[in-house]
Amino acid sequence: MMEQVTLKALASVSHDELAAILSGPPAQAAAWVAATAHNGIVEAQAVYGQYLLDGHGVERNAEEALTWFKHAARQDHPMAMNMLGRCYEHGWGITACAPVAVYWYRLAAQAGLDWGMYNYASALALGNGVACDRAQALQWFRRAADMGHVKSLNYIGSFYEDGWAVDADASIALDYYRRAAVGGDFRGQFNYARLLAGRGEIEAALPWLRRVPHTATAAFIAKMQAWLAASSIDAFRVLAEEINEEVRA
Repeated sequence: MMEQVTLKALASVSHDELAAILSGPPAQAAAWVAATAHNGIVEAQAVYGQYLLDGHGVERNAEEALTWFKHAARQDHPMAMNMLGRCYEHGWGITACAPVAVYWYRLAAQAGLDWGMYNYASALALGNGVACDRAQALQWFRRAADMGHVKSLNYIGSFYEDGWAVDADASIALDYYRRAAVGGDFRGQFNYARLLAGRGEIEAALPWLRRVPHTATAAFIAKMQAWLAASSIDAFRVLAEEINEEVRA
């Protein structure tokens, strides 16, 4: 059972004490965030929704998470708007509905949230729940990238590589992938290495490829491993075997 936090305790806790609680055991943090959310604090409602979605210190409950995201989103909390979009896109706690996801992503983007910009731009680029508009998508990716959003940097690289809404330019694509890679985006690291390899810079590409599994999803690692294994480059096939052994270990 979740710890019960009284209104008196909420009122008397200091900023430093609360910070220590939130960085402590997840169950204790969840109890305090839940209590704060129930007392109408919008930021806590958004955070508690995330806790419920992730199962952080509380039993995972996507339906209840959705409810808390709605509470916060209706009070103009940008990240809650974005997370509502994610719920509707992926069917977390609700039947998936791409147009409704786009509605919330657009609001989050217009509120200035980089993740909202990225998700709205992705929908526009792919025509997912909204008419495909790559030129508008690129504008939103650029706005997010200007805020340091590394996944947007990677996506802009793909626009220049594939010639979407811009003239194809491998050198510009390489630079955007490099910036995304340096920023820690695993897709950016892979794409940067892939273009380096295409230029014959195998030794420069290998360290970036080795970084990818540290943060990538299992599905992406599997795709990269297949790509490496099918490569004509000996060093890439060796790396595919190394990754396979690490995955099985």
